[in-house]
Amino acid sequence: MILISCSISATWANWLNEVSALQDEQPHWMTPLVTVTPRLEQEYRVDILHIQQNNGSSVDNYGNGKGLELITPNAPIEVALSAPAWIDHPDTAARNGWTDSSFLLKYRLLAANENNGNYIATVFLGGSLPTGSAHIGNGSAIYTPTLALGKGAGMIDIQSTLSYSLPANNTQHLGHQLIWNTALQMHLDSFWPEIEYNQITYQDGPNSGERQGQLTFGALWRHHFVDRLGLSLGIGYEHPITVFSTQKNTWIGTARFTF
Repeated sequence: MILISCSISATWANWLNEVSALQDEQPHWMTPLVTVTPRLEQEYRVDILHIQQNNGSSVDNYGNGKGLELITPNAPIEVALSAPAWIDHPDTAARNGWTDSSFLLKYRLLAANENNGNYIATVFLGGSLPTGSAHIGNGSAIYTPTLALGKGAGMIDIQSTLSYSLPANNTQHLGHQLIWNTALQMHLDSFWPEIEYNQITYQDGPNSGERQGQLTFGALWRHHFVDRLGLSLGIGYEHPITVFSTQKNTWIGTARFTF
């Protein structure tokens, strides 16, 4: 039993050492509130959204498709697995329920840390599976290939993604979405104030031809405990800047436990 315990401990330590080596090759920026970072992360993340609808009602999203993120040893790959989020309608009779479960695969193409160029390029394959409640989920798997880039200079960094959603079926109802997210951050000791531009261009489906653009203002804080253990907290406010918008505004809260 002691030998088994020692073997497990050694394997765990080796894995974490290999993960640290992979992360040391890339910039050490903060993951933005909305934009998915091109960096490889190892953490457990929980987000909570309070969404104000155009009709005055509100929706609370507990989870927002976030969850466990793991880096594979000896390869620049991250796997993220997310439990379904819970959707609550606190001030209407609309039914509550679970969203679809989701996953994300990242492959880092190239990277250089702050001492060697301060940049990164990564490709993603995101996806959701039709596991949600009948009145909440999409009713179809959706796959989302993504290109993500990042560049830093001094206290400033910019991270950007461009993705396209591909429903497996029910395209007439779900349509396609061209999604562009860009985050501009400043590093001030443990704090990272940021501004993000988040844009969705709708193709096919009920909103075909429409474009929705939003600005997100936020701030994040990161604290390192010991070894790889750390905690990051953040809050943000998202507001539309285009005539067409599916919602009025959104408050975002996030907590990330790194290991």
